[in-house]
Amino acid sequence: MAARRALRFTAMAEGSSIGSETLGQINDEVRRLTAAYPKLALPTLLGDLVEVQDLTFQLLEHGRVKPSQARELYLLAGITSGMLAKASHDLGNPSAAMMQARTAFVCADNADHHAMRAWVRSLQSLISYWAGRPGEAADYAALGQGAVGDVRGTTSVWLACLSARAHSLLGNGEATRTAIRQVEEARATVEPDDLDAFGGIMTFPLPRQLYYVAEATVQLGEDAALGESQSEAAVSAYRDATEDEWAFGDQAGAQTDLALARIARGEIEGAAEAVRPVLDLPVEQRNFGIVSSAQRVHAALHGAGRRSSGGAAAGLRQEIEAFTATPTSALVR
Repeated sequence: MAARRALRFTAMAEGSSIGSETLGQINDEVRRLTAAYPKLALPTLLGDLVEVQDLTFQLLEHGRVKPSQARELYLLAGITSGMLAKASHDLGNPSAAMMQARTAFVCADNADHHAMRAWVRSLQSLISYWAGRPGEAADYAALGQGAVGDVRGTTSVWLACLSARAHSLLGNGEATRTAIRQVEEARATVEPDDLDAFGGIMTFPLPRQLYYVAEATVQLGEDAALGESQSEAAVSAYRDATEDEWAFGDQAGAQTDLALARIARGEIEGAAEAVRPVLDLPVEQRNFGIVSSAQRVHAALHGAGRRSSGGAAAGLRQEIEAFTATPTSALVR
C-alpha cells in the first residue's frame, strides 16, 4: 500500500507533464507484475494491477504527454489491461476478460506495437478456448498469426500452440498436427523481443509449449500413449523449470493432461497420482483454468467403461467435486 501511494505521489508531484521518474516507476511496477503473475495467487496482485491501470489511464487522459512517452505509456497500459483480462478470465468472467482484452488491443494500436497486437490476439484465443468456444479461439489465433509478420518473439510460438489446442477441441486432426509443426518452426526461429524482456506472463517458455502440445494431443484422442508421454515431458519440464519459466497454473494443466491421458489408457490409479498435486492447491490458486481442467478429469472418469473401475474412480470424482466447489473467485468480490 505504501508503494502504491508513493507511485501516485510521484505522478502528482511531477505535475501535469509526465516526468521521467513517473514513467520509470510505472515501467518498473509493470515489470514486477508481469514477472509475478504466473507465480503468485491472484488475490495478492489484483489491487496493484487495478491501481497501475487506473494511473496509466489517468495520465493518458489528463496529463501532458510527449509522443515518445505516449507510445511507452500506451504499451504499459496495454500490458496492464492484458493482465487484468487474464485476471477476469482466472475469476471465471469471460465477458469482462474480453472487454479488458479489447482495451489492451486499443492500447497496442495506439502504441503502434505489432508484437503487442499479436499478444492480445493470443490472449483472446485463450479466453475463448476456456469459455468453451474453440472455433472462436481458432479464429483469434489465426488473426494473430496473420498479423505476426516480422514478430519473432515467443508470442509467435504461443499463437501456434493456441491454434493446436483449439483445433484439437474441434476434433480436426490435420489442422492440429499442422499447428504443432508450426510450433516447432516458430520455436526454432525465435528472437526474444521487448515483450519477452518483461518476462513472466509476457513470454512463452519451453515448458509452457510442451504443456500446450500435450494438451492438444490428449484432447485429439488419436494416440493415448503419445499424449501420455508428451504430458509426462511437460510435467517433468515444470518440475525442472527455472524460476522465470515456472507457472503454477500451467503446471497444474500439465498434471491434469497427464491424468486424462492415463484415464484414456485405463490407468485410474496413475491418473489419481498425476492429479494429486492439483487437488492439493489452496483456494487462492484454484483459478478458472485449473478448476476447468480438474472438471475435465471428472468428466473423463464418467466416460464409457469407467464406472466399472471401482472405488478408486469414485473416490477421485468425490475429491474433484470437493476441490472445484470453492474456486479462487469465492475469495474476490
